[in-house]
Amino acid sequence: MKYYIIAGERSGDLHGSNLIREIKKRDLQASFRGFGGDYMKAEGFDLIVHYEEMAFMGFTALVTNVFTIAQKIRQCKKDIDQFKPDVIILIDYGGFNRRIAKFGKENGFKVFYYIVPKVWAWYTSRAWELKKNVDRMFVILPFEKEFFRKYNVDVDYVGNPVLDAIKKFDPDHQFLDKNSISPEKKIIALLPGSRKMELKRIGSVMAEVAAANREYQFVVAAVKSLPDELYAPFKSISNVKFIFDATYDLLMHADAALVTSGTATLETGLFKIPQVVLYKAGSLEYMALKKLVKVKYISLVNLIAGRLVIKELIQDDMTFKKVNDELTRILTDKEYRNKMLSEYERVYEILDTGSASENAAKLMIKYLGK
Repeated sequence: MKYYIIAGERSGDLHGSNLIREIKKRDLQASFRGFGGDYMKAEGFDLIVHYEEMAFMGFTALVTNVFTIAQKIRQCKKDIDQFKPDVIILIDYGGFNRRIAKFGKENGFKVFYYIVPKVWAWYTSRAWELKKNVDRMFVILPFEKEFFRKYNVDVDYVGNPVLDAIKKFDPDHQFLDKNSISPEKKIIALLPGSRKMELKRIGSVMAEVAAANREYQFVVAAVKSLPDELYAPFKSISNVKFIFDATYDLLMHADAALVTSGTATLETGLFKIPQVVLYKAGSLEYMALKKLVKVKYISLVNLIAGRLVIKELIQDDMTFKKVNDELTRILTDKEYRNKMLSEYERVYEILDTGSASENAAKLMIKYLGK
């Protein structure tokens, strides 16, 4: 069968590659094409557009790149028409993929959605849109199944691909030596995100905290595809090091972490590293989000646990003092630290339902067989 897959971010590229691998085990004639990244390409995916060409975050970035986005949507629709897939598989990336779902449905293509947009957090009415335009949805958070039931939609909970990736992770046992990181001093992981606006808004506070704690080693999980100048706030600080594309190796050794809100908060939690979650949007964007957001927490760890496990310092609360105080607490308050680690264990158990990519691949082929 022919599969057209669209992943618009690095995490989607990773999860898409795992899904492709599992589909190939069950469909020996499978061919894959679409939008994605290097991980998917390594699995034999015919890459038409790299996700780096579509990495726009925030209201301002979306507005200033509206013509580019429109051009990519047109390109995608045309390519689907030419490829004529048996199914379009959408991976997260809601703004773009919801439009493709509508196009697919209107033009007679079967549409699957793997890692559904967070409509439970904001724009809950879009659940009706997904119901109309998507044939099957494969969700990765346990509470999403109950959410969609309210809209009379039967979705498949397949487990979480982040846990899959962590289980399959093969650590580099020479990581500390290769990066001149001492095992004798505490290691603080800095995960400022993989988008330009995240680094611009959050990097400076992380750098300020690192400069104020010279007794610790701070290690930035950097991304090669981002401009080097975005990491400038960290470069003059003697106790800061950089690693590239080795976040999991860093988390294997970290004592604590400062993490930009997103998938990285769940990854850090599943590695059982005490963390502080940071988030800051543009003023207008944040005002809009405050009116739209329907959930109590922003971090996946807290959402899955259903209670506050890790501190979330958002917008005006994301100050040097508050971040620094919370970092000190998770490093020195043993009872506080151990409680967080215990909650991580519970989150791990909730998500541990086998391989998400394997479960999703089996179900997709089953539904396509029908």
